[in-house]
Amino acid sequence: MSVRKVGETQPQPEEGGSAQTSQSIRISKSAEDTDKKGTNRRLKDVEICVPIVYGTIAFYLGRKASESQSHKWTVYVRGATNEDLGVVVKRVIFQLHPSFNNPMRVVDSPPFELTECGWGEFEISISLFFHSDVCERQLDLFHPLKLYTEDESGPQSTKRPVVMESYNELVFPDPSEAFVARVQNHPAVVVPRLPAGFNLPNPESIDCVYEKGRGDTKDHPLSQWFLNFSEPDELLKLAAARQEVQAHIVNVRRKLSMLDGVPQLSKPPSGYEYT
Repeated sequence: MSVRKVGETQPQPEEGGSAQTSQSIRISKSAEDTDKKGTNRRLKDVEICVPIVYGTIAFYLGRKASESQSHKWTVYVRGATNEDLGVVVKRVIFQLHPSFNNPMRVVDSPPFELTECGWGEFEISISLFFHSDVCERQLDLFHPLKLYTEDESGPQSTKRPVVMESYNELVFPDPSEAFVARVQNHPAVVVPRLPAGFNLPNPESIDCVYEKGRGDTKDHPLSQWFLNFSEPDELLKLAAARQEVQAHIVNVRRKLSMLDGVPQLSKPPSGYEYT
């Protein structure tokens, strides 16, 4: 699993909010994924992109604050445009500081979040587990819990929280047919245009909350504090444009190889092939 930097987003944080530099995380296939290619065919040179945001929102408790519990905070993973991530993510594990009771918290359905109270800042480990037709590997992320603003000269506000969010794009190369069939029309996922006449299998249903329409965060109680990394349409257009450029590069390379006299195997149209 490798990480490559992309252009930094231009978030519009409210006072007390801050954003981390954006990254694109390319999730490579595991040995288990490769072993399954006979039963679950994959589309070569195709990339599925899932924009996500993970972060924390912390409120000062004011008069209710005690020495051990000064803040109430929430850590979460959400879709960048607040769409339901349950179509891709199966489970999220949040690893808290060892001083908490049961520091390993498992969330098996969206929205993927937990709320706690405490007094100190620490780094939270966030492990994402995907549905079986997506990826067998887990993805480990790390996020700092931030309770205090950079300017601590004035009194803390009980009405305006401290927000810290990070934006990433999860990139799944050579996805399975089953995965593409399930997510090709889902608003949380960016799928490149497939060639005309290309037939995908009937999508298999996954028994999770997103099918009931309850997993998105559009009407979340904390949504007013979420940072605006980009206009939703612009965000999706940029991701889709990258997919189109990649597909074009693949086609050009193949044409150049044919001109050089390299024998080519018979492949489906528009540069897509099974592996």
